[in-house]
Amino acid sequence: DALADALQISSEHARLILDTLASVLHSEPDPLVNAHPDDVGSVGSDLRDLILFLYIQSYKRLLPRSHKDSAAVADVWPSTSAFDGYLSALSPLQLVRSNTRRFMPSQADEEAHQLSYLQKHLANIISLLSEPVEGEGEESLVLTMEGFEHLGFLIQFGDKGSEGIPLSQAAPFFANSDPDMPAVPVPASQVLDWLLENIASSLEHITDKISAKENGPQGGSDQDVAMADASSSSVRASPSARNCCFIEGVSKSSYVKQASDLKHSSVKVINCHDSVIYILAPLRYATIYGCSDATIVLGAVGKAVRVEHCERVHVIIAAKRVCIANCRECLFFLGVNQRPLVVGDNHKLQVAPYNTFYSQLEEHMTEVGIQATMNRWDEPLALGAVDPHDSLSHPAGVSDAQAESAAQLDPDQFTNFLIPNWFEGESAGSTKDNPFPLPDAYLKSQLRNQKNLSEIKQILREAPLEENRKRELSCALHVYFKDWLYGNPLSLLLVIYVSYTVYKVIETLRLDGMIRQVYGFNSFSSPLPDGRVISVGGQETS
Repeated sequence: DALADALQISSEHARLILDTLASVLHSEPDPLVNAHPDDVGSVGSDLRDLILFLYIQSYKRLLPRSHKDSAAVADVWPSTSAFDGYLSALSPLQLVRSNTRRFMPSQADEEAHQLSYLQKHLANIISLLSEPVEGEGEESLVLTMEGFEHLGFLIQFGDKGSEGIPLSQAAPFFANSDPDMPAVPVPASQVLDWLLENIASSLEHITDKISAKENGPQGGSDQDVAMADASSSSVRASPSARNCCFIEGVSKSSYVKQASDLKHSSVKVINCHDSVIYILAPLRYATIYGCSDATIVLGAVGKAVRVEHCERVHVIIAAKRVCIANCRECLFFLGVNQRPLVVGDNHKLQVAPYNTFYSQLEEHMTEVGIQATMNRWDEPLALGAVDPHDSLSHPAGVSDAQAESAAQLDPDQFTNFLIPNWFEGESAGSTKDNPFPLPDAYLKSQLRNQKNLSEIKQILREAPLEENRKRELSCALHVYFKDWLYGNPLSLLLVIYVSYTVYKVIETLRLDGMIRQVYGFNSFSSPLPDGRVISVGGQETS
């Protein structure tokens, strides 16, 4: 209530600020980070963290590099351009595709842009964290070690590929402080000079990398220059960020990642189309950007998931928080502890309860702190139609409006999603079923579908058909299944479940040819009219 009164906003929006702050705080022991979802409002936050969080809302994402402006000198405040109107008229996917990877900002571009922002605003930020010296007036500001540590929210020091070191240990004026004695406050001007020097050095290093990449061979992936690569073998400053694994450009195929395959705690799925992607691992953060006609399964995400600029995508998520921005005709099967946040220009979104499991799911959820007993999938919170951080599709100056929220999926259309156990025996876990309880309407629909399926299987099993009639039935099932699959882009979500069911039916009829048993895996392979091949079973590799 105090925050709501101070900012003159609703209690609901004040809670949203605290919850968002909890998802990005760098300090894991912070009470707000570890608070139960229902207790976020009563726990509150450190005033210094809140001030920094509110201040950086002035940051604006980097525009496409068609402007040819150096990220080191470009103005980071919101601005408009000649093609803003064109961009805002495009659909989310057209927008992404209109800006090819050659012109879209790379991770290095974005980090240079962030460092430029810090360079421009650092004096103000430090003054907000500083305290005046008693008896010497407002101009004599000092910064305590505790206050200095709060800058870790924005700045990280560390070797390449590392998780970073405590900020006070990187600073010469606090590095050797006695842990049993309070450190002596340092003049704010000294802290400012030291940080600006390190930011300038890091910015120069990143700019050199960007120039080398632009002048080098074309067509290289931006993932070669990740956030963590901003620092060389020496300790450098970089915007506070998490090392990230990139899954980019997957098309017309399946892609599987387990915990043992991932070296980082964050994942970005970018520009993937007509595919099924499984990321069965515990994560801190996940981003899905610019994907279409795909099914994406995320294991357990302990901080936040952001889904942006996607079309006709089915996303299955177990997470604490999810934010959906500028998406169209997408369906989200959610197991979330906080209300789903819907921002930007969204159309025809649907939400449904979580609908799958894999053997290690509950272990991964426990590891990242997700509670299966609390699922707020059906409480989407829609904010303004203009995302204040998305200068790409909604430039400054465009009037805001109420965002379109997400509708609940009809229970009659709800179905379970089956994740094949490709690696049986390699990563055995205790999860045998969906850990999130289903609402009554969806549970009844599920039981009804299972009953109908059993009856159909029984009828087929008892059908008095001759061998040639059985083969005709096999061909008919094959043809109709392909026609259904090819004619319904959104049906990718059901591919594995239906394929497995068809396999069981035909196995019962003792038919050969379409489905076979391969090394203990149930395997199904079917060509589609456009040349794609749907494969279920066996071990798929990326």
